[in-house]
Amino acid sequence: MSNYEAVATVTAVLQRILQSAVQADIDGVRVTTIQPRNIGNGTPEIGINLFLYHVVRNAALNNMDTTPFRSKGLSLKRQAALDLYYMISFYGNDIELEPQRLLGSVVRTFNDYPSIKPEAIAQVTADTNFRFLRSNNTINQIQQLQVVPIDISLDDLSKIWSVFFQSPYLLSLAYKVTMVMIDGEETVGRGLPVKETRLRGRELSVRRPIVEKVASRNGQLEPIFSSSKIYIYGKHLNYKIPQVRIANIDVIPCEVSEHKLSLDLQVIDADILRAGVQSLQVIHHLSTDEERFNSGYPIIESNVASFVIRPTIKQISIIEQDEYALEVYLAVLSLKVDTMVGVKQRVILALNEWSSVTKYEPVVYQAEADTRKIETDTVNFTIKNIKPGEYLLRLQIDGAESLLDIDNDENSSTFGWYNSPRVSIGRV
Repeated sequence: MSNYEAVATVTAVLQRILQSAVQADIDGVRVTTIQPRNIGNGTPEIGINLFLYHVVRNAALNNMDTTPFRSKGLSLKRQAALDLYYMISFYGNDIELEPQRLLGSVVRTFNDYPSIKPEAIAQVTADTNFRFLRSNNTINQIQQLQVVPIDISLDDLSKIWSVFFQSPYLLSLAYKVTMVMIDGEETVGRGLPVKETRLRGRELSVRRPIVEKVASRNGQLEPIFSSSKIYIYGKHLNYKIPQVRIANIDVIPCEVSEHKLSLDLQVIDADILRAGVQSLQVIHHLSTDEERFNSGYPIIESNVASFVIRPTIKQISIIEQDEYALEVYLAVLSLKVDTMVGVKQRVILALNEWSSVTKYEPVVYQAEADTRKIETDTVNFTIKNIKPGEYLLRLQIDGAESLLDIDNDENSSTFGWYNSPRVSIGRV
């Protein structure tokens, strides 16, 4: 994890990233880290000021690692999880719009690099300008440092500058770095394990099931689809009639043993499963079969395990295509998939030009799905400025990507190539 220099190290990394990026756009820019009220006192005529103005404990992640370390029997130290809030101010010649050009450069930089990489931390540690941070160990932090833009209302922005900074307003942006973990110095002792557990006056005679891994029955590294059969690996999985909870639905597995359960995902209604990350638990009822439906009886739940369901494109339709410029088209594609797509799920379509001619570089397009007001298994995409041609299609739902088929005909000129799903746009 990180020692007491973590906060200063993050500030130095941000300063170094911005200095490297903006000086390539505008000459003479310098990135400073001073109080906003001191801008103009010895600072250059054009520049960016990075100021840490607020620090908040990240309640969701504070002490998040204590349980895993405790379970391994290792000594541990208490940790503080912090979110750092920065005000980035821009100043320069307003007639030449220098502050606005600097703002655009910063937005582009953090849009391209939304996280702080270990390499950037290592560069700061080795930089002679930051000798005072040589003993930092922020590079060992497991959790990734994310740089997130913050929207501040005009009223709050006015208060920050007039009351907190007590300085005339400068064109500004706010960003948050989440989250920085700082280790304490003292280790935390471990209590004795629980000797006996009782539920509602009953002695617990069954051990808690533990799910270690979920995999396709076709192989450990094979993708999982809504029609797949899966294996659930773990410990203490067999007790009376175990059930598997997926998407808040309890189903009975096909095969049961102490260390493995088998489940056919097709028994779950297609309207319930979603592409993307799914959670799964094994449930043990502590009642008889007849009593199970009485909600007063306790159950034992395993840990929550996750697996990814990949979408499958079932049908492709071209709703509209118009040639609105020379050899350039606007196309509206409709894709039917094998699962329902939620209103808030992020859906992206990737189009890779397909051709048996390999003399030129194929073009690639990406499009986000049109807005949906209801859950549906059909998603539309509007693709602008696409040149005519044949395209391979891949659908990505919440990060889970559909697969491409391969031409397995040994007599084909495109043997071993990806060949579907495919669509033709315009005059091909």
